Amino acid sequence: MFYKQLNTTERTNFNHFVIDVVWYGLGFAATSRFLSVFAIRLGATPTELGWISSLPALFLLITSTLGSWWRNRYHTTLKALMPVAFIVRLPFLLPAFAPLFPEKWRPLWIILSVSLPALAQGLASVTFVVFMREASTDRMITPLLSLRSLALNVGVGIAALVYGVWLETAPFPFNYQSMFVLAFFFTLMSQWHVSRCKVLTEPSVKSQKAESPLVAWKSRTFQPVIFAAAIIHVAFTILVQIVSLYLIRHHGASEGFIAIFSMVELSAAALIGLVTPRIVKAIGNRTMIGGAMVGTGIGVLIIALAPNINLTLIGAVITGASWTTAVSVGLFGFYMEAAPRENTAPYSAAYHQAIGLGAFIGPLIGGWLADGGFSLVAVMVIGALARILAGILIEAPMARRHSHEIAAKLAH
Repeated sequence: MFYKQLNTTERTNFNHFVIDVVWYGLGFAATSRFLSVFAIRLGATPTELGWISSLPALFLLITSTLGSWWRNRYHTTLKALMPVAFIVRLPFLLPAFAPLFPEKWRPLWIILSVSLPALAQGLASVTFVVFMREASTDRMITPLLSLRSLALNVGVGIAALVYGVWLETAPFPFNYQSMFVLAFFFTLMSQWHVSRCKVLTEPSVKSQKAESPLVAWKSRTFQPVIFAAAIIHVAFTILVQIVSLYLIRHHGASEGFIAIFSMVELSAAALIGLVTPRIVKAIGNRTMIGGAMVGTGIGVLIIALAPNINLTLIGAVITGASWTTAVSVGLFGFYMEAAPRENTAPYSAAYHQAIGLGAFIGPLIGGWLADGGFSLVAVMVIGALARILAGILIEAPMARRHSHEIAAKLAH
């Protein structure tokens, strides 16, 4: 019913944005599900695994500041997006060269291969959000975010299963190298679909001014979004590389089981994406985010305390559904509610700075805990409790009153 109400250009953009994320998901499975496993097979330590996630987040934090400047160097947002969108797709290809280096340099190459292209991540992220805002209308946003979340999870799930079978059967390291090359091709197809979208809302003269992200950091309306984005990503990314390490070391998981684990997690994420618009309508984005973060913590507790590897799949279901609800739909929807349609770039920059700050801190905490004498089970439990606490803080009345003060302090 909703789809039929869209005009021709809206419908075309809607289709391209959805197909874009399907292709991206087919490539994203290689890095999101198997890059850490590849690094472990090449001898990476927990600290090095932490750097694989932390350094790109740090560069996102730094370069997001330049997002408005980058956008305003170009006549259109799409022209600003295309070069940096290509650069941020290089981490899907560069890890394939790791086995060509001496053994002791291989983990370092993986860190560099995902970190150096991330220098463009802040520019690309800010510009993409601005472009999506220009190429969509208010009535499209929630359905589009939900369907993109569903499409991403379907793409990642299918690819993870296929990659898992391939990695189990093909010889190492050719299995990983060929997977990364194919993933890079898939992400280029994703970029092509984005390039076919057309602007629906022309940016005003005001939006052409390169304003500092501090405009958004100082906005009392937007500060709760900054607080939520930062605390969510700190709590969640503590375990972003630890879960795979735990499954491999504690349960002896193979690439095949990692693929099954991913498929279960992503299937739950895809299914929950079908009902998130109704949840948002019933309780709002902020309440949904808080509850879903508690869900991610419960899911990890089940994984950590499961007596055998098969029972960890129950935790995968809960974690997958909760993370999609909290971030893929909830947090981005929260951002869309608070950010003005005009002069979007400073708000997009501040949003990605908050994400980068959280995603930089979290993996370092996880790596420090894992290398600091804590057992992997203890690290998993600590990470789970951090997620539950984040959910409570986002929804707690005190946090609702004071999140703007916390964000203002972070800005300084």
